[in-house]
Amino acid sequence: MRIEVIEGDITQLPVDAIVNAANHSLLGGGGVDGAIHRAAGPGLRAECEALPMFVSGVRCPTGEARITHGHDLPARYVIHTVGPVWRGGRGGEADLLAGCYRSSLALAADYDVGAIAFPAISCGVFGYPLELAVPLAVRTVRAWTNRLPERVVFCCFDAGAANRYRAMLAM
Repeated sequence: MRIEVIEGDITQLPVDAIVNAANHSLLGGGGVDGAIHRAAGPGLRAECEALPMFVSGVRCPTGEARITHGHDLPARYVIHTVGPVWRGGRGGEADLLAGCYRSSLALAADYDVGAIAFPAISCGVFGYPLELAVPLAVRTVRAWTNRLPERVVFCCFDAGAANRYRAMLAM
């Protein structure tokens, strides 16, 4: 598996699937989630609305993932995953965040995704510290043993995050 870091807009990447750092409803929100929904167009929301609810208002529990088509995006698929809200690290956040990466990679393999791009899941409004999330993300992706995906991209919004991923990958 090739792992790389790109600084840029995840909605513009020519990969098979992009990962959406979503909320439980999967109906859009702020940050990466809002950007993906805006770029994908109204078809994405309609497809997400059609997904079954786990419980009222929850189409995807924390740590799990769901897949939809990419609609107006260059990516064929959007893999939606709900990361944990940071509560100081004592609420199982690390296990839930690792679950986001594993669940997303498993869906990618199931759908023959050759290249997948991840944002920094939970590091925005959910408050997960980037300095803790990056090593966990890299370790989890490196531990993946399936033949697919063949290429994983960590797509970063800014140079600081990109440099942190690059430094971790160099270790």
